[in-house]
Amino acid sequence: MCTGGCAKCLGTTLIPLAVLCTLANILLFFPGGKVVENNEHITDEVWYFGGILGSGVLMIFPALVFLGLKNNDCCGCCGNESCGKRFAMFSSIIFAAVGLVGAGYCFIVSALALNRGPKCHTGTEWTYPFQDGDYLSNHTLWNACKSPENIVPWNLTLFSLLLIMSGIQVVLCGIQVVNGLFGTICGDCKCCGCCG
Repeated sequence: MCTGGCAKCLGTTLIPLAVLCTLANILLFFPGGKVVENNEHITDEVWYFGGILGSGVLMIFPALVFLGLKNNDCCGCCGNESCGKRFAMFSSIIFAAVGLVGAGYCFIVSALALNRGPKCHTGTEWTYPFQDGDYLSNHTLWNACKSPENIVPWNLTLFSLLLIMSGIQVVLCGIQVVNGLFGTICGDCKCCGCCG
């Protein structure tokens, strides 16, 4: 397979992941699926926009670059540096690094949010009632959150999805770094004999 074809496949996968991460982050602004009366009642990590900026906006740029790499005439430019094929593959490494940073940011924010737990009303005040992820293994602690209703499973599900999807994005961007290196060194296609 041409390195440009591999990049297109990666770009095609990254776009729906970026959209899903953005939607998950937006849903977190509605704790328990309800509109809050006060923005201070939303978990702090939601405001870091890990899914919107990190795995969303910053992931769209690499995905579009990866998709565009396949549009070049594969064997017509193979091994010919003047056509810019190798430079295009090199630039894809830079965009893959941008994607790695964005997805890594989302991954870290999601992990921190899962460890800290949601902000909720305990009956007396709005606070973070959980310590160091203790609620993850002990579901009886979830009763500490009186409102918003179902806030713990809501945050747990959405931040877990963000964690998983951003992890997948990290892996895909890592694959493109390796793919881009091969494309830069060998040219775009094995079919032209650039590597052998």
